[in-house]
Amino acid sequence: MFTIITGAQFGDEGKGKIVDMLAKEYDIVARFQGGDNAGHTVVAEGKTYKLHLIPSGVLFDARLLIGPGTVMNPKVLMLEIAMLRENGIEITSKKLGIDAKTSIIMPYHVALDGLRESKRAVKIGTTNRGIGFAYVDKVGRDEVQMADIADEKRFEKRLDELLPQKEMAIKELGGEMNISRSEVDEYLKIGKQLKPYITDVSREINHALLQGKKVLAEGAQGTHLDIIHGTQKFVTSSSTVAGSACAGLGVGPMKVNKVMGVIKAYITRVGEGPLPTELKNDVGEHLRERGGEFGTTTGRPRRCGWFDLPIARKSIDLNGYSSMALTKLDVLGGLLNLRMCTGYELDGKIRDYPPELTEELSRCKPVYTEVIGWSEDISGIESFDELPGNARKYVELLEELMKVNIEYISVGPGRMQTFMK
Repeated sequence: MFTIITGAQFGDEGKGKIVDMLAKEYDIVARFQGGDNAGHTVVAEGKTYKLHLIPSGVLFDARLLIGPGTVMNPKVLMLEIAMLRENGIEITSKKLGIDAKTSIIMPYHVALDGLRESKRAVKIGTTNRGIGFAYVDKVGRDEVQMADIADEKRFEKRLDELLPQKEMAIKELGGEMNISRSEVDEYLKIGKQLKPYITDVSREINHALLQGKKVLAEGAQGTHLDIIHGTQKFVTSSSTVAGSACAGLGVGPMKVNKVMGVIKAYITRVGEGPLPTELKNDVGEHLRERGGEFGTTTGRPRRCGWFDLPIARKSIDLNGYSSMALTKLDVLGGLLNLRMCTGYELDGKIRDYPPELTEELSRCKPVYTEVIGWSEDISGIESFDELPGNARKYVELLEELMKVNIEYISVGPGRMQTFMK
């Protein structure tokens, strides 16, 4: 069985929690795109784990894989492994596999990222972690791969070829490249440590599926940050939709059995770009504070807004969701007058689907349906039937409008605060 999980909004939907919840049922959990610009928070038994590269199934017995569609900063990975070790979780080569073709984020990628963002007249809101420039090098066939840093001769040969190019590119942006020998040696040291982890992810997954095992593919960011289909230019540097799991892991689409979307009961966005239902008022502050809406990676406050149905509709089309997991329903508690965006007004016309152009989306005015809220604290609820009547009605209305079954409902950050609808 091959299941893909992606975010249905602008990221930060709670994918880490859902993957953690499901991981005990799977033999393999694989990350298929993005880099350490992602942040998946898992709360279990009173401990909070903030993961950026290692798949969210780390707390269970599943085999974890980082696929070749990702870009990886090896120093960040080592810090993550050390953090988990301090919490009693040992990440051995038996536990984690890294594809030989995984792109490596180099110091010059980070430098270029920061310089390029500083030169933009309109900021994207990049995390300045070198993700975009690592993907540029992948597409330009100038990448450093996992297999390279594990072999000193290969690595030195790649650097001899690439460093003059990068030095010129950094100078053109007004910076100076200063990669020291100690940094090179650090990458080589990490490469030596990670060499036993190198694997062929496509072969592993396909072999596991042939044996009847269960594989869970974990995405980063959200659908509308997709490099192709998202709100250009305010997007991430990789394809975040379900189809990219097949390409990023090397698995044929006919082997996909299930695609689950993770979606909040409201909507958030980090950084720049259109967010039609954004609330710059007390309600927005309520969502931010109650929902803990601060970036896992950057700590930046997230912009918050009412649930956006047109955004959800496009996500459903782009991913082909077979079911949904609804998160953070508890955050709406105490708001007695809720709103749900069911369409947009653009240039005097009402539409129920986002316009293709980002500039047009930024001009859309939300058309709202009023929904009665609830005052009760639902964070301890353990079943759908126990929810207050208005909370049940809110979920049922979402399900009816999206035309996709809501399979799971989350009412808090803890592992036990999720139940099947």
